[in-house]
Amino acid sequence: MNYRTLGKTGLKVSEIGFGGEWLERHPEEDGVALIQYAATKGINIIDCWMADPKSRDIIGKAMEGCREHWIVQGHVGSTWQNGQYVRTRDMKFVAPAFEDLLKRLKTDYVDLGMIHYVDAREEWEGLQNSDFLKYVRELKESGRIRHIGLSTHNPVVAKLAVESGFVEMILFSINPAFDMRPATEDIDELFGEYDAELSGIDPERTSLYQLCEEKGVGITVMKPYFGGRLFDAKTSPFGVAFTPVQCNHYALTRPGVSSVLCGYDTKEQVDEAVKYETATEEEKDYASVIASAPLHSYAGQCTYCGHCKPCPVNIDIAMVNKFYDLATQQPAVPESVQAHYEALGITASACIGCKGCEGRCPFGVKIADRMKKTAELFGR
Repeated sequence: MNYRTLGKTGLKVSEIGFGGEWLERHPEEDGVALIQYAATKGINIIDCWMADPKSRDIIGKAMEGCREHWIVQGHVGSTWQNGQYVRTRDMKFVAPAFEDLLKRLKTDYVDLGMIHYVDAREEWEGLQNSDFLKYVRELKESGRIRHIGLSTHNPVVAKLAVESGFVEMILFSINPAFDMRPATEDIDELFGEYDAELSGIDPERTSLYQLCEEKGVGITVMKPYFGGRLFDAKTSPFGVAFTPVQCNHYALTRPGVSSVLCGYDTKEQVDEAVKYETATEEEKDYASVIASAPLHSYAGQCTYCGHCKPCPVNIDIAMVNKFYDLATQQPAVPESVQAHYEALGITASACIGCKGCEGRCPFGVKIADRMKKTAELFGR
């Protein structure tokens, strides 16, 4: 298993994580065994947004005796009322629900205290001077949450959180289908019908990923498989099927992303997700799938897929393109981006203009032109 630093939290998280939302539908002993099996595969981050007592108990029992192995995303504002999940900011429910989370997880802290599910800009703005946010800050000050995070499906809200300065990481929904959707406050729209004329990644989402990379706000990924729809050509908006490895690679090649939190029903599904760590470049190749799809196109957009390799002068073209995209989002090149770019050693100025990379790019990116512009932008 490979591990990545989750932005400025400094936490080292497994590239493949554990999304806990399906635990409730399994017998307790099976759920405990599934989490413990995931740990043997090197998975060390688990998300617990669920308010139901059963799921929380399963995670607590699975972590017993090995709490230090796990990085836990625990959500503030996810409550259990009259036998059902309710998302709320009402403190008479919020505080007891968080205390219940700690008790059932058998711990006195969670690593990532998530402001739960904010998709509306108005709600984000309303939280700023609220008792709810005051409570979240108090939890951090007392050490009961180590870092403040936010879960959202809306890139506009996510960007506001990144710019806030106090949100250290984001739980965001990423897959090739969602990335084509414009920002919305209604998650159901993401699962609706897809217009065959949609082309490439929505600019709001592109700028979110770049902003997270620039600001050091790590991303953990939810819904990487589009609810399983991407696995079947009949339900995939692209008209072609993807594999779990391809979906994971797509998410992990977005700037700022540290871990993909997959949902599991069986140990075999854990194995399928973890196959990412030993997969060949061919097996990871989502770009050819998108490029050959009968529906939709990412034409002209660099997705950092790496198809452009090898370069005769050993330029890491995907990383150069990533830093170029990061820099051009700003009025001036940020010092941090300049430093990371220079650390590559071989920069865009080394490009000999052979255009061999362009013949391999599935999306028709004019790479040689981008190398010239990048060299001019960074001065090397």
